[in-house]
Amino acid sequence: MSDIATQRSTNWLAGAGLRPTRQRVTLASLLVGDGQDRHVTAESLFEAASDADEKVSLATVYNTLRAFCDAGLVREITVDGSKSYFDTNMTDHPHFYWEDSATLTDAPAEELEIRNLPDAPAGAEIASVDVVIRLRRK
Repeated sequence: MSDIATQRSTNWLAGAGLRPTRQRVTLASLLVGDGQDRHVTAESLFEAASDADEKVSLATVYNTLRAFCDAGLVREITVDGSKSYFDTNMTDHPHFYWEDSATLTDAPAEELEIRNLPDAPAGAEIASVDVVIRLRRK
């Protein structure tokens, strides 16, 4: 892990008020250390940590991703009601879900237009709208 990646990760955590523990800095470096946005699953982040010879348990990865979500650092996108992806790009934008590879990528937000949403039921408000466009290769 480079000094730049560590510093970027530590600043990312500090900006959200999270204490920079060893595990958090390790996982944050894998997520944002290079300055690029990415989509990960807990399993893919665990694998990346293992590949980098970082000692972290899968349970720690899950708990850390939950803490990152709660702090507003990543957004959870659920596909099929069971598979969770975590996105470091916190802007509102749609996603492509590639069925053949089970991967999530950003879709061009400027090409999406939502004109109307149904009214929320009494006593409720719309918290967010997630758009996931499922793709299958021909």
